[in-house]
Formats: sequence, C-alpha cells, structure tokens
Amino acid sequence: MIEPFSTIDLISTKRDFGELSKVEIDWIIDAYVRGVVADEQMSAMAMAILLNGMSMREIVDWTQAMINSGERLDFSSLSPATVDKHSTGGVGDMITLPLAPLVASFGAAVPQLSGRGLGHTGGTLDKLEAIPGWQANLTNEQMLNQLHQVGAVICAAGAGLAPADKKLYALRDVTGTVPAIPLIASSIMSKKIAEGTSALVLDVKVGSGAFMKTIEQARTLAKTMVEIGNAAGVKTKALLTNMEQPLGKAAGNALEVRQAIEVLNGAGPQDVIDLTVELATQMLALVGITGIDVKENLENGKALAKWQQLISAQNGDLSKPLPAAKFTHEIYAADSGTIAKFDALSVGIAAWRLGAGRSRKEDSVQAAAGVTWTIELGQKITKGEPILTLHTDEESRFDSAIAALESSVVISQGESVAKPNLILDRIGE
Repeated sequence: MIEPFSTIDLISTKRDFGELSKVEIDWIIDAYVRGVVADEQMSAMAMAILLNGMSMREIVDWTQAMINSGERLDFSSLSPATVDKHSTGGVGDMITLPLAPLVASFGAAVPQLSGRGLGHTGGTLDKLEAIPGWQANLTNEQMLNQLHQVGAVICAAGAGLAPADKKLYALRDVTGTVPAIPLIASSIMSKKIAEGTSALVLDVKVGSGAFMKTIEQARTLAKTMVEIGNAAGVKTKALLTNMEQPLGKAAGNALEVRQAIEVLNGAGPQDVIDLTVELATQMLALVGITGIDVKENLENGKALAKWQQLISAQNGDLSKPLPAAKFTHEIYAADSGTIAKFDALSVGIAAWRLGAGRSRKEDSVQAAAGVTWTIELGQKITKGEPILTLHTDEESRFDSAIAALESSVVISQGESVAKPNLILDRIGE
C-alpha cells in the first residue's frame, strides 16, 4: 500500500508552526496505530505540538481521529440520560466513589470508566480494588446490564476504546511531552466521548498536587476540553478546583474508600462533601434534573444504598473489613500557631513512597498504605499535637516518606490565614 502522506512532511509542518488538515490528522493517527508511523516519528510530532501548539480545529480533529481508532460505546438503549465526571487528578481525590452512586440515586445513569494511579496521584480502580472481591474489568455487555440494573458502573476502559490514545499516552510518558495541553485534552476527551456518555462534567485540578500548577494553565485546558466535548455533541462543562492542599483527610487506597463510605453515611470531611454535592448538582443539571436538594440523598441513605448495589454488582464484599496497614507512624506539630501551608504534592509523594502508588504501570500497590491527617489551611494547632499519620506494610518505607513531608506543613504565629476557596472558576456556563 502506498501511503498518501509523508510522516516527515507532517512533522515538518508542525515544527514550522503550520496547521495539519483533517485528512492529514486522520492519516497520521491511523498510520501510527498500524505501525507505519514509528514511535520516534510520533515522539517528534508530540514535541512539535508541545512547543508550537495546535489550533482548536486541529485539536478537535485530532481527538476525533483517536476516537475513530477504536470502538464507541452505545448507551442509547438506556432510558435515563448518561452523565459522567472526569478529574484531572490530585491528592486524596476519591470523589468518584461517593459521586457516582449519589448521581445515580436521582435517576441518571453514570458510566464511569476510570484508570489507575501513576506517581503521586491515585487511581480510582486501585482504590476500589482495596474492597475484597471487587472486579474492575467488565465486558461492554456487563457494563450496559449494570447501568440498566443499578444506574452506575465504575470500571476499567476496554482495550477497544481509543487504542491510539493508549499508544500515544505511553509514548508521551517517556518523551517529556505529557504537559502538552492539546495532547492532554484530546487524550481525556477521546476516551470520554468514545465511552458514549451524553453529558460530562470536568473537574480540573489546580495547584501543587495537580498537573496544572497555575489557574491560567488549568483554564486553558478546561476551555479546550469543553469545546472538544460540545463539538462532539457531548454537553460539557468544567469546574476549576483547588489542589494546593490535599482533599479530605486521607491519601491511599483503602484509606480513601473508608472516607468515601463516611461521606455516603452523611459524615466525612466538609471539602469532600462540598465538592461531591457541587459536581453532582452540575451533572444532574446537564441531564435536566434540577430543583432538588442533592445533599439530601447523602443524608437519607439513598446514595449509600446505591453504593452497596454498585459494589456488590462487581463482586465487592462490603461485609469484609478493608485492609489496614501493619505499621503506622505519627508526625507531630513542631510549633503552636495556624496552618499557613499544607502542600498537596508532598503528601502525594509520601503516600506513593509508603506503597500507595506506582512508578511504572506494571507495579503493584499496597491497598492499606498512605497518609491520613487532621489539619487544613487556616486551622489553629498546638505544639506536639499529632497532625499526620503514615500507614504502610513495610517499616523500611517510613524514612523516605518522612523526608517527602519535611517542609509540607508551615505553621504561622500571630497572623490569621484565610481558608482557600475550593472552587476557583467555572467554564462552559
């Protein structure tokens, strides 16, 4: 077969700040999946995109080409409208766990295809696998059946969804091109659109514990993803949320599941409750469910009942205890005063070093490892008060985790510290 384009010519176009046509983009993505475009050539293309950017039209076409590289799920047989949420990842971000059953408890269908953690950010599937027996892998037919019967499913994306993205994602990871906003946006949105949802709310994290460190970066990414979604016929909006300090009171797989269950019982950390309720409200509004008190179903047991159905449908046994770490270590406040800094990234790295995360995709994780804390920005504390607890099954991991936390907490004397806003901006309203 004679190929219609030269890979080198297309790389040169992006290198020289040119635009690729839709036909050129369709070809290079298809040729990459077929192995005609070599990894080193796609690496050069990814670097050219990172350095020189893409037009909005190119990003939409690139996303569509990645969707077209595989199958697209069809949930049109469901009578409730489908709506999903995607988070760009943070520390202690277990919001999917209470959110999916909460939204489903109001009659929407939630097809939540989730991933695994890499580095300092946790993965939803790793968290749920801390529940004895829970299964992440479902066939498309099993997903559809569960949506009919339960109204929500949280599972791994099948190999058939956007295979071009899987290949390109792995390449970006080893070539220093992960931060390219056109590639981040098209990676996220190709999977979400191929998943077949009719509406999508994006939680774009901003700050120390997020991939987007500044609100300007986050706003650019959010606007790009909202435009891609709407162009593909998926009603899309985004919230920019604060990840300067970690979310909730726990980072680590079983620790975050335990916290999610507290929230579903009407308790738990206030920031987790607030963000869960806000995202649920936005998701339900996109599918026409308005004029309700969303928090009510966290307090009356309806969301909890939906959670129990969701977990048992995937063979999870909530009657068995969650794993607990063999060893714990307390860290105490060095001074009295007010918490002026609580660095999310440091906490995420500590949890990772304790065994909660992985360095490579093939690594295993410790279900019970992680960090819990009692503090938040603006809180007054007393010297000697316990502020962080480290959890691990391997005592030898404590030293490197403690080192990661060395400057994570700053205590101020005298001056008051304002509690930061959780929601920083809204895109697409």
